[in-house]
This record gives sequence, structure tokens and C-alpha cells, in this order.
Amino acid sequence: MSTEVVETTRETVSPIFGRLSLDWIPYHEPILIGTFLAIALGGLALLAVMTRYRLWVPFYKNWVITVDHKKIGIMYMVLGFIMMVRGFADALMMRAQQALAAGGAEGYLPPHHFDQVFTAHGVIMIFFVAMAFVTGIMNFVMPTQIGARDVAFPFLNNFSFWMTVAGALLVNVSLFIGEFARVGWLAFPPLSGASFSTGPGMDYYLWSLQIAGIGTTLSGINLIATIFKMRAPGMKMFDMPVFTWTALCTNILIVAAFPVLTATLTLLTLDRYLGTHFFTNDLGGNAMMYVNLIWIWGHPEVYILILPLFGVYSEIVATFSGKPLFGYKTMVWATCCIMVLSFLVWLHHFFTMGSGASVNTFFGITTMIISVPTGAKIFNWLFTMYKGRVRFEVPMLWTIGFIVTFTIGGMTGVMLAIPPVDFQLHNTLFLIAHFHNVIIGGVVFGVYAAVTYWWPKAFGFKLDDKWSKRTFWFWLTGFYLAFMPLYALGLMGATRRMAQYMDTGWQIYFIAAACGAVLILFGILSTFIGFAVSIKNRKALACGSDPWNARTLEWATQSPIQPYNFPQVIHVHGRDEFWHMKQTGFKWSTDYTPIHMPKSTATGALIALFALGFGFAMVWYIWWLAILSLFACIAIGIAHTFNYNRDYYIPVDEVAKTESKGATA
Repeated sequence: MSTEVVETTRETVSPIFGRLSLDWIPYHEPILIGTFLAIALGGLALLAVMTRYRLWVPFYKNWVITVDHKKIGIMYMVLGFIMMVRGFADALMMRAQQALAAGGAEGYLPPHHFDQVFTAHGVIMIFFVAMAFVTGIMNFVMPTQIGARDVAFPFLNNFSFWMTVAGALLVNVSLFIGEFARVGWLAFPPLSGASFSTGPGMDYYLWSLQIAGIGTTLSGINLIATIFKMRAPGMKMFDMPVFTWTALCTNILIVAAFPVLTATLTLLTLDRYLGTHFFTNDLGGNAMMYVNLIWIWGHPEVYILILPLFGVYSEIVATFSGKPLFGYKTMVWATCCIMVLSFLVWLHHFFTMGSGASVNTFFGITTMIISVPTGAKIFNWLFTMYKGRVRFEVPMLWTIGFIVTFTIGGMTGVMLAIPPVDFQLHNTLFLIAHFHNVIIGGVVFGVYAAVTYWWPKAFGFKLDDKWSKRTFWFWLTGFYLAFMPLYALGLMGATRRMAQYMDTGWQIYFIAAACGAVLILFGILSTFIGFAVSIKNRKALACGSDPWNARTLEWATQSPIQPYNFPQVIHVHGRDEFWHMKQTGFKWSTDYTPIHMPKSTATGALIALFALGFGFAMVWYIWWLAILSLFACIAIGIAHTFNYNRDYYIPVDEVAKTESKGATA
């Protein structure tokens, strides 16, 4: 940090409000003011509805303070859908700007706003949409697949969720107070340093990711402990469903990779706040060290996102093909290989840095090798469908769409693994098309497949088939129309992050991409319409305890799964245990015994609330608020440890009676 920047910053800092002033309210930006008014009106309407129907107390008791893994999983999914709307709004704005800004035209977004938009889009979609979705699915499904009553540390699960929410809220605060970063979603120095990013935007980036990262790391530890220590009696590792295996590998990656992100952002924070020189070109720093560290986290992050959905597709293919999954052990070992190899390919993200032929060759080869276990999975899914009784239900449609789309994305990834090809295509829209090809075709399609597949388990009725199919077709056609033109543009030399361009021949491709984004918008709208229609018609869509005739263990409980509803301890004797139990006419016992179950607690939400205050204070240099917030977080955490025995666990004779009545009904 230069002396000039430090002195300028000090001059604008007040003892009470730090550097926060009315000048940081973007009242001169009509788009932001309109967004603020829309959100404010929507929030007021929601408050009025909750007050009118007296929903505050049930919402607080049943959701805010719950430690039930199923409810926490559902809340992660709700967060993911809310943030998807926010992130997709940025995508629409980018595509509209590029469709209009040909031949030197300015378009409608000023450059500083466009830079914030593409940065916020990447950050939100990766950290608060995709991560929220996969964590939610793992939370809801995995414990019931292994016969566990809850995760290993229920309070920690609640705390992890609310820390993720706090990070998401801090990102959204930047819309209306200050600005967001203008550095791209990975914030490479020196642009992200104090000399070039002098406002609060980069600080919003740092503190929101650090707060959310704490929740993600703790969630990874929690789910690993659950899988290793809380499996049903008799369930060996190779008796676990494939989804549980993918969840295990995913959380090992989280625990291994996210501390690297935390350390990297901490060093960048020290550069910005204290004037250290970890990532500067003077005084012994090295900007390329940041690039290495961020991608040592960043490439495993790609597999953190996709591996759980590989497990989802494995469950769905087996169910709707009427066959056991082909090559179970092959799938497991392929998942483990991907987990290990994901740490050996990070440098392919910057082949152009000048490391030399030997380094580039090594990372090019490892990148091609990692495609082998992924390809093995594709063939296993195809062989599962081969000669099976395939039913083209909506989850299966998403799966088939994934297989085709992801294969295309994988092939373009192998192209980019060739260093000479990457020299031509690096930092072009070809790369953007490839990345969205695998993330939308793999992660988003998988999330929709999982939501459709496990919705009856959560709520006791299926999603409306007509609107679910409309959602699928809008997303599928919209994706191809939105991103296939970007492959062509990348080959023509169109670089990423362009707000304007001179070549008018590119405009037709950008217009086509914008039309594809509109189709995806219709898919998102169809999603919420489908939810509303399904809830309205839930009696007609009600299903039994086994709506999809699934083979896996989580279907051993009724639909919807009641809080801590386990009629008896399940003894597992092999893979597909529940399927075998059904073949023998197995009947549940109603002989309940009292147990101890975790009690709801507000501690997690309270710590996250003060963590949000701490992050906001650090962004604006409001030091007194930062100290008080940090002290409150520590004090609440310590107080919770002293209340552990009294407040955390309760005897559940009454819960057992309630469960018995519910099972009888």
C-alpha cells in the first residue's frame, strides 16, 4: 500500500462512521435505486403476510433455531434459489449490455458498473448458489442414506448455515451501500490491492467470502464425521450409496482446499489493511504466488461442486432404469481418483504465465488424465440404462440432458488442456463457454434433478410434472442458445469481460446469447411457478412412502421425513439393503424407546448476525463496531459451551410418542 493511499484513507475516516458517508449511497444509479425499491416493496409485502398470518413464531421455532439436518438442508436450497435470482440478474445485465455495445456504442451500463456486475455474478453463483445447493442436498440426503438420526454435530450445522447466510447478506449490502469489487471473481493482484482498488468494494469481497468460508469449512468437517462415525450398524464403506461416497470425497476436498482460500484471502487482507507486501512486486512480494494459491483452491472447488451431483445422477439412473448401478466399485474408485487428481491440475488455468514447456506439459497431461475417471462414470451411467426399463420421468430428463451437455463441456476442456491451444483461447469467451458448459450442464441440471427427485421426501408430494418439464426444456434450449455462440466468439478472438467491442460482426452472436439468457429466465420463472402450483395442488400430487420405487436406504423412512422419525435401528447386511428388505415383505416395528435428541438453539444465528456486523464494520473501518461485534461472537460462543448439557440435549419421551402416533397414522 502506498503512503499516499494510506493518508487519503485516513483523512476520510471519522471516529464513529469510519469512511461511510452519504456519498457512498448510489442515488445517482437508476438501476440500483430501482432494484432497492423493488426489494424494499417485496420485503414489506413479505413482512405483512407473515404478520397477517402470524407466521413469525413458527418460522423462528421451526426454522431459524432448528438443528434438524433436513430443515437446514431445505434452508440451504432456499438460499441457493434466492441467490440464483440475484446472480442471474447480473447475467442478464451483462448479456444485454454486450448485445447493445457493438461498434464502439456505449450500451446502457457504465464501465465501472459493468465491472462490478461480472465480479458479483461470479462470486454469487459459485459461493452462494452452487455451494449452497450442494451443501443443502448433502445435508438433507446423506444422513438418511446411512441411517443416522442427524449429523454428528447438529449445532455446528445450524451455525454453518447462518454464517453462509451472513456472507450472502454482506454481498447484497454492497448493492445499496457503497459498491462491490471490480476485479473479477478471483480478485487477482495487483488490481485487488489497495493501490488500484481504493473503495470498499474489494473489502466487501474479502469479508463476505471469509465469513461464508468459515461456515463451509465447518460443514465439511461435520459431514465427514457423520459419514465415518454414524453409519447404521453393519454398513461398511462399500455398502454406502454412491451419493454418500461422493459427499465424503466432496467434504474431504472442502476441508483440504478451503483453508487455502482462507489463508490466501487473509494475506491479501493484510496487504490492503496493514500495508504488507505478500502479493506486490516490491519488497519481496510476488503476485503470481496469489494466482497459484487461489487456483490450488479453485480447481478442487470445481470438483467440490460437481462430485455431489455425480452421486445424484447415479441414484437417479439406477432408479429410473430399474437396475442396480452398473460398476458400483468403479464409480467409487473413479470418485476417489478425481478427488486426488483435482489437486494436480491447477496450473492449467494459467499456462500463459511463462512457466516453460516442462511445467506446462506436466499439467496438460494431468488435466487429460482427470478426464478418464469422469469418462468412466459416463459409461457406467449409459451401461446402467442399457437394457433397463428406462422411465423418462423429469429427474431422468435432467440426467440425459446432463450426459449430453457435460460430455460436450468435457471435450472442450480437453482442448483447453493442450497448452498451445490454450495460448490462443486463454481469457476468451471460449473459456467462458466451456466453464458454463460444465457448471450449468453438470451442477445446475443436477440440482434440478435432485430437487425433483427428493422433493417428495421433503414435503410428501411430487412437483407438478407439466411445469417441471417446461422448466427443463427452457433451461436446456436456453443454455445451448446462450453459450454455443460464445464458443464461436472465443475462436474469433472475443475476450471475456468486454463492456464494448468494435467488430460489429460479433453482435449477432451476442444477441443470440442474450436470447438464450431470456429463455433461461423463463426456466427460472417456470421453476417458481411450478413450486407454487405444486403446493396448491399438493393433495392431488400426494405420494406414498416410496414415490419413485427407489432402491436406496433413504427411502426406508416415510414421506415426508418427520423430525427424527426412525421406527427402529436398521441393521445393514449389504448394498441396497432397503431394496432387499422390501423383497422379503419387511414390516416396521412400532416398539419405540426413549432417546436423546438435540434441542434447537439460537446461538448459531446470533453469532452469524454479529459476524455480519463485524464484516460490515471492517469494510467501512468502523473500528468500535468491529471490536464490539467480534467480542459478542466470542462471548456468545463461550456462553453456549457452558449451556451445552442443559440446553443442547433433551430427553425425548414425548418425541418418541409423537413419532409413534405419526407412524401409526
